[in-house]
Amino acid sequence: MRSTHWIGALSFLILLFSGYVILMVQPRLYWGETGNDLTPALFELPISRNHQHGGWEKSVPFFAEPGSPVSAVRTYEIFNQNGWARSLHFLAGWGLFLTGSVYLLGGILSGHLRHNLVPRLSEMSPALIWADLKNHLQLRIRAATGGPQYDPLQKCAYFTVVFIALPGTVLTGCTMSPAITAAHPWLLDLFGGYQSARTIHFFLAVGLALFLMVHVVMVVKSGFKRQLRAMTLGDSHE
Repeated sequence: MRSTHWIGALSFLILLFSGYVILMVQPRLYWGETGNDLTPALFELPISRNHQHGGWEKSVPFFAEPGSPVSAVRTYEIFNQNGWARSLHFLAGWGLFLTGSVYLLGGILSGHLRHNLVPRLSEMSPALIWADLKNHLQLRIRAATGGPQYDPLQKCAYFTVVFIALPGTVLTGCTMSPAITAAHPWLLDLFGGYQSARTIHFFLAVGLALFLMVHVVMVVKSGFKRQLRAMTLGDSHE
């Protein structure tokens, strides 16, 4: 389980890096089945020189006959050198999927998910949630004991990541693969089209990145050396 934690974390960092490079080529997000530079986007991300690239030159017919093809020349050559990033993204995706599957199976068989990650109804009272939220906002984090003693907000966060965000990221990633959707077209219906899956994939990735940042802060505040030792060697004793 500890091995899957570190391999999965490394795979996720590689996915974030390669995904950012891929997004730089087309920093526009759409909704539905299709989306390109000639269709309106939900929003654009100012993360590369492809942001607001200037559109297209005026279309000019190649021939005088009716129905002649027209030119489609960009106002400048767009940045599009991300073949290596796509290959790396796909490879790291397998690393995250395989380690995540091992973690999920191990967590189910050992009872870790049921006992430690699934919130109980008694822990979800408004008073407990509010008190826990105030402690987190004020960075009053209790010292680590070496065991998975999660408070209600932590359980909600881990539950969301394990059962919603990570599976959703994998499924939306698969939906963006023409080879996969050719065999499983129901994925396109599930997410409302290729571009919708891409947009959902982006927001899930952002959510996971924010979770990772908060996770690191929690590890540092609760006792970095003890937590690192427990996550690496399984030994929580000083």
